[in-house]
Amino acid sequence: QVQLVESGGGLVQAGGSLRLSCAASGRTFSSYAMGWFRQAPGKEREFVAAISRSGGTTYYADSVKGRFTISRDNAQSTVYLQMNRLKPEDSAVYFCAAGPPYGGDWYWNIDYWGQGTQVTVSS
Repeated sequence: QVQLVESGGGLVQAGGSLRLSCAASGRTFSSYAMGWFRQAPGKEREFVAAISRSGGTTYYADSVKGRFTISRDNAQSTVYLQMNRLKPEDSAVYFCAAGPPYGGDWYWNIDYWGQGTQVTVSS
């Protein structure tokens, strides 16, 4: 069993930055690919970024590529999402996820979800 706890959300002006953290419990953190999804009101949950078990490979949604950076620290069992040049359309609840190696319909194969953290970007 893995528990994921996100932190770092908040209110920021457009163009600003936030860093989300997701702390995982358990001793098997490095066994999972990790990622972030987000869900805005009235919309489906969408993929944001993922990182391989070693941290050597990252994946991004086109909408955040070049602005967001995902990273992980396996010693600290934590995954991060650095979000720069934020836009109002980035406003959503951001969810941390743990699952198998990224690929295909990864959303449907996620093993564990965090409870989410709210990010609000004002214009």
